[in-house]
Order: sequence, then structure tokens, then C-alpha cells
Amino acid sequence: MPKFVIEREIPGAGSLTSGELTAISQKSCAVLQGLGSQIQWVESYVTADKIYCLYIAPNAEMVREHARQGGFPANCVAEVKRVIDPTTSEG
Repeated sequence: MPKFVIEREIPGAGSLTSGELTAISQKSCAVLQGLGSQIQWVESYVTADKIYCLYIAPNAEMVREHARQGGFPANCVAEVKRVIDPTTSEG
């Protein structure tokens, strides 16, 4: 199943409290449950003004539907084509 990186522009994201992040996470999980088992949230990275999320889903439209239902921005949804890391340099 494809993986997607979602860029969410959220001014002040890095200053969100633990409680606010918990509420966002709970909303996301509730929407995911309603969408079924084909979409999965893997993890997210919070920066100063953005949150980058990694999802597994059959297509980008399902990722966008999650964002619509949850009221989350999805400024960019990009399918992961390959994954590289330091071991890639070993050929």
C-alpha cells in the first residue's frame, strides 16, 4: 500500500501544548476509525509552523478526505516513491 507525506501548515504548531496535541490526535484517530482500516497514521513531526505526517493509504484522495473530515489542513500530499537512509550509500 502506498505511503504519503502530508504537509500541514499550522502557524504556531511548535507551541501547541501537550493537551492541544492530544486533542488533535484524538480527532485524527476518530476520523481514521470512521474511514476504515485502509488508511493508517504512522507518525508526525511537529516543527515551528508545520506538521509533517506519514500515512499509509490506498490513494491521496483518502488522505485528503481524512483532512476534510478532521478539519485539518493538507497543504501538500505527496506519495512516497522510495525511501533512502545512510545504508543506501553502501550500494
